Amino acid sequence: MFLKNISVLNFKNYEEVSVKFSMGVNFFTGNNGEGKTNLLDAIHYLSLCKSYFNAIDSQNIKRDSEFLMVQGDFDKEGKVDVISCGIKRGQKKQFKKNKKEYNRLAEHIGLFPSVMISPSDISLILGGSEIRRKFIDSVICQYSKSYLEDLINYNRVLSQRNALLKYFSKGSRFDQSSLDVWNSQLVPLGQKIYEERSEFLKEFVERFQEHYTFIADEKEKVDLLYSSHLKDGEFMQSLNESIQKDRALNYTTVGIHKDDLVFQLNEFPVKKFGSQGQQKSFLIALKLAQFEFIKGIKKIKPLLLLDDVFDKLDGSRVQKIMELISQDHFGQIFITDTSQERLFKIFDDIEIGQKYFEINNGAVVNEEVK
Repeated sequence: MFLKNISVLNFKNYEEVSVKFSMGVNFFTGNNGEGKTNLLDAIHYLSLCKSYFNAIDSQNIKRDSEFLMVQGDFDKEGKVDVISCGIKRGQKKQFKKNKKEYNRLAEHIGLFPSVMISPSDISLILGGSEIRRKFIDSVICQYSKSYLEDLINYNRVLSQRNALLKYFSKGSRFDQSSLDVWNSQLVPLGQKIYEERSEFLKEFVERFQEHYTFIADEKEKVDLLYSSHLKDGEFMQSLNESIQKDRALNYTTVGIHKDDLVFQLNEFPVKKFGSQGQQKSFLIALKLAQFEFIKGIKKIKPLLLLDDVFDKLDGSRVQKIMELISQDHFGQIFITDTSQERLFKIFDDIEIGQKYFEINNGAVVNEEVK
């Protein structure tokens, strides 16, 4: 699978641009703030129906414009699919495959998978549990439609249960039977999601540990520990036991929406005890494991999007990634960097198709094939 081309209109700082890509490695170079990462994000839109960096679609529309459009042609073993995304201010996002609009965006997730590695990934370590849950969900959703459906339905039921708790708090008589209606729907959905996450992590953790050892070339023991209320007992029992707390706080305090992934280095939190280098290795290993997992399940190589990676890594870690690229471990790759000269030097001995795009103020001002 590879992305043949992309066209964007009124996307972030781009007024209009169209580019054709190499099947190998594609480089976006230029100074900071010119729009390199925005092109990566446009590719991410075509893959996963959303921005990697900003969840509010309307904020990705170019200032003083009323709409944006992103379109690209994906080639899967000779079969070309035209994917397009259109967003108008104040209207529902439109997503189409071969000019036919999806009934639901969930139908598109996983058809053209991608993996992004970005400096912003540090939030996986430093941020709250919601970010780590989203990471788990983003991997599983790219290969399991049923999981995505269960997740959507769980969040819908959870929202209704929380609304009912708020309704009770405003002076209405508490009615356990009304709450039981939502509990009876929440429990089986939560149980299925918990089991899917548990199964996924059994295999994923092993792949992650292998990649950390390879990238870091170090002997620390790293681990990912799955924390969930559902580990400790029956979900329904937990809901019943937490009812007084839920009523006091006006929201559901137990469930898979409170799950977390604990990152450990030598049995200590990597957030507190990992050096910057160890944290970088940790994050790259996570993303490479994500790539491997999706590739194994889907039997296709996801697009690999590397945002400003080589500028932030030391020579040894860059060398490890280059080993994988030279072995044709990945498929199509997109890389941003401020220095074209640095990229020339890094990729000088790599026998793979390369295309360079120089970006300036939201425009492609030069292209070069090597």
